[in-house]
Amino acid sequence: MTQFDRVIWIVLDGVGAGALPDAQLYGDHGANTLANLARSYFQKANRPLALPNLTRLGLGNITPMDEIPPLVAGKGEGAYGRAMELSRGKDTSSGHWEFAGLVVSKPFVTYPDGFPMELINRWIKENDLPGVLGNKAASGTEIIKELGAEHVASGKPILYTSADSVWQVAAHEESFGLDRLYKICLSARKICDEIQLGRVIARPFVGNPPQGVPFKRTYNRKDYALPPFAPTYLDQLTEKNIHVRGIGKISNIYAAQGITSNIDTHGNTDGIREVLAQLGSFEKGLLYCNLIDFDMLFGHRRDIMGFAAAMEEFDRALPEIKSKMTSRDLLILCSDHGNDPTFPGTDHTREHSLILAYTPAQTRAAPADLGTRGSFADLGATAVHALTGVAPSDGIGKSFLPEMGL
Repeated sequence: MTQFDRVIWIVLDGVGAGALPDAQLYGDHGANTLANLARSYFQKANRPLALPNLTRLGLGNITPMDEIPPLVAGKGEGAYGRAMELSRGKDTSSGHWEFAGLVVSKPFVTYPDGFPMELINRWIKENDLPGVLGNKAASGTEIIKELGAEHVASGKPILYTSADSVWQVAAHEESFGLDRLYKICLSARKICDEIQLGRVIARPFVGNPPQGVPFKRTYNRKDYALPPFAPTYLDQLTEKNIHVRGIGKISNIYAAQGITSNIDTHGNTDGIREVLAQLGSFEKGLLYCNLIDFDMLFGHRRDIMGFAAAMEEFDRALPEIKSKMTSRDLLILCSDHGNDPTFPGTDHTREHSLILAYTPAQTRAAPADLGTRGSFADLGATAVHALTGVAPSDGIGKSFLPEMGL
């Protein structure tokens, strides 16, 4: 097989490819981020989504999408498919960990009715806080509208959660202080380690409504994740001195385990810019990027038009990404869960991961059909196979390079 110098692995956060067979257990029967987005956008904008570059990779072959046709082999580029999630849950950590070969068989603990007061009182005491506000499941944008002014006046941080395994803390960057927010979140991480809660997330915001400046979350968010419970495919790469460079929140998701270096970003536009910059200087290894805005800004807010615009922005960037690739490079696109902007509620949706791949070295007629993969772990197994020349033999992930003729 061709051994590659670089793998460019980009997670389109929340861009799901249709409900998994067990989606009804999560209340997500009928969710399909790609298909429902395409249909709803066409109805609202009176034109189809403009995704010509993703379409050439076989986007329309993954799941039926209004006005985005499937292609036959020989009429496009790269490869397409989708992957099942074996892990329980539908959150960021379980999706990314399974990418890297770890199946989360026991779902992370959740607190949809709020956290126990004994944990909160301990956190208050450890950080000399005047108290907390919220302590409930809520939308992040809505809760700062509801409690932001009281937070600024009282100095009490806003604590909230969701259907995911998250302890989220919102605080005003100026009145509360960004460093102080990070400090109290690190303290919460120690408490959450004891109860096996997936992530603590610092959610800073700014604004002054009395002066006409509405509260708005910033990109100074920081995630503090539970460390992976076992070595991952990323560890396999770093043990072989193969550089793994995260872009965006990647290092946070893995608690820096298996990550050589990480570049923080401020949303999709900045993440795309950083991928392009790295392709001009990063010579060997894995570039592993998470583009967060599909999920954070548009999926959770059920913003169909914003989600569509973000998809079109990424599509426009694809030709420049490809222009910086050689036959020694492999591009992998996928998603960690769904976040269907047409679906009820504000939470993630239990969906397949999309898979799109491209390399100038491909010999199979394109777009090649990768089928429905048995696990998200096939993504990480493919990255390891590409960079080391040896496919993992753990029985979890299966490389799809052979289906591309590589």
